[in-house]
Parts: sequence; structure tokens; C-alpha cells
Amino acid sequence: MTLKRALATGLQYLLPHKTLSRIAYKVARIRYRPVKNWMIVKFVQAFNVNLDEAISPDPDDYEHFNAFFTRALKPGVRPVSPGAHDLVSPVDGRISQVGPIRDGRIIQAKGFDFTVAELLASDSQTARNYDGGQFITIYLSPRDYHRIHMPLDGQPTYSVHVPGRLFSVADWTAQSIPRLFARNERLVCYFDTPLGKMPLVMVGAMLVSSMETVFHGEVTPPYAKTVTTLTPEPATVLRKGEEMGRFNYGSTVILLFPRDSMHFLPDLHAGMVLKMGQKIGRWQERMPSQGSAD
Repeated sequence: MTLKRALATGLQYLLPHKTLSRIAYKVARIRYRPVKNWMIVKFVQAFNVNLDEAISPDPDDYEHFNAFFTRALKPGVRPVSPGAHDLVSPVDGRISQVGPIRDGRIIQAKGFDFTVAELLASDSQTARNYDGGQFITIYLSPRDYHRIHMPLDGQPTYSVHVPGRLFSVADWTAQSIPRLFARNERLVCYFDTPLGKMPLVMVGAMLVSSMETVFHGEVTPPYAKTVTTLTPEPATVLRKGEEMGRFNYGSTVILLFPRDSMHFLPDLHAGMVLKMGQKIGRWQERMPSQGSAD
């Protein structure tokens, strides 16, 4: 590790993560037109945001910066792969890591991994249901579309909000901070799907001051101090490609799949850019004798 990287990593441990995120939350919701429009214009310039895809390119049409950041896209710009058993990317982003879950562990970066039980804040039995299965970690950069959609049909059953740090989740921190995704605040959403119970993990990060879902609403803030289980109202199945949540500022999504339930496309690799709705694999329905991941 270079001296510059070491100093930057050390700073990550010292920064007041939640205080900075609370400030970001308030600033992103300033409604004063000259201020919020200036923030939107500067952000578009800094991150080369493609406004041609946005449902509106006009800053005046957004009540505040966060409304722009979580902007909807024009109908049809993210076609969802139509195959009945196609697994699709839930977000726009870049693959951080993808592959098998071995011995209950998930690869974070070269030389770093963490356990499924740590990530899910679960008991060993729940975590064991995913051993031998597959995972994919997708990083959303600031310029990306920040709504999260269903990778396949599923019914939300419950979610677990896990308090934690708010380290940056950029590539360099993933390569520098051990157990990064299992240390950051996160929301673990479980869905009943044809291939078993699927966790979709929304990982918080520096300045990711709020996460929300269509079935829980805004979950953070406030920032909790204990692990909390959230149960949605009885919900219908969310279809593949339908919105299930959003990051109010960017972060990372991790999907876990039980053993023998799906196969990723062979050309998926770390660093690959994905678009929401793009086919990333093919799932197969699990037989009753295979059990379910409870």
C-alpha cells in the first residue's frame, strides 16, 4: 500500500461518518431554487451525467438535489431482458466482484473477504443456506441511476436493518479496509422467489444519508444502534424490473443466491459495467426436496 493510500485509508477511520451524512441529507434537500439548481448543474458537469436518459433534463423540475439524484428515467431506456428465467441486473453500476460463495465466505477484493453471516447479521443456519451458492456485488458511482429494481420476480418478506460505519465503498477502500461491506450500515431485504429466499443487500456509505424501499419507505435516517427487523405490510409480488428501492446518494448492492439455483453468464467479471435490466444470468426453480433458505 502506498503512503498516499495509507493516509487516505487512515482518514476514513477518523472521519465522523454519520455527522457528515446528516449534513449531506439536509443539504440535498434544500429547496431554494438558485442553490439546488446550482448543485444539480455542477454535479452534472463534474460527473458527466447523461441527462438524455432522464425523464426531465431541467433542474427546475426537481424540488431539490436529492430528487434529481434519484431521478426517474424515460420509459424504454432500460429494457428488461424478457426471458422467463433471465436474471437481470437490479441497478446501473459496475461489478465489484462476482462468483461462488465458498466455505461461507464472500470475496471483497484481493486479500479481503467476509462471511455471509457477518454480511446478513444472521445466525449460522441462515448463512449456511447460501454456502456453495453465488454472489454478485455491484457498485453504483455518483453518475449512475440510483433506483434499485427486482432481478427476478419476488415477494418481500422481511428486512434487517444493520447499523454500522459509513466508510466510502469506492474501489480503493474495498481494496484497503477489511470486511468493508460487513462493517458498513446496510439493509438486508429478503424476498421469496422461485429459486428460494433471496437476500438483496443495500450497503450504506459515506454521505449515503438515506436508504428506502417501496415497501418500508425511508429506513434511514435516523441511524439505529441495534439490529432491527422490519416487516412490510402484506405485499403482492414485485415483478422483474419493477422498482424496489433507492439510494439517496450512491452505494453498493449485493445479491446472494442459494446453491444450484442460478448460473451467471460466463463473461461477467470484476470491472464490467452493467445497466439495469441487462441479463446477467439464468435461474432455475428449486425443487421442494432442495429446501428453502429461511
